Amino acid sequence: MSGLAMPDRAALPPSVPSHFQSFLAFDYGQKRTGVASGNRLLKTATPQATIKAEGDARFAQVEARIREWQPDALVVGVPRHPDGAPHDNTRAAQRFARQLHGRFRLPVYEVDERYSTTEALASGARDADAASACIILEQFLRSLP
Repeated sequence: MSGLAMPDRAALPPSVPSHFQSFLAFDYGQKRTGVASGNRLLKTATPQATIKAEGDARFAQVEARIREWQPDALVVGVPRHPDGAPHDNTRAAQRFARQLHGRFRLPVYEVDERYSTTEALASGARDADAASACIILEQFLRSLP
């Protein structure tokens, strides 16, 4: 499943074509989904407004962001237990990643997002979901050559 796997931090960086320069990242949650945009050149991410919707309403907002930002690929944070084991939210985030790929036909890369929300809250973020999406995206961007 090319472009859909980065199972954990110990894995090798994903194979991302060098012409992919812009990315949109998501910190998936049942009620809220944090969003960040970023690019490969600067290796930085900028928080975007958190999506506060579920189901088809969530995907309508995702589609609007994709139209606005025109990313080359998408990045989804996948939570895990501290020991790396998957849990229910792991599977939900992976399902979300598959749905993004299926609906928008863009490559989707998964990033281990353990502790991203904790890090966002510790930094005093006003919107922890968007800040988590930034952390996820910057981690991904740092893994690229």
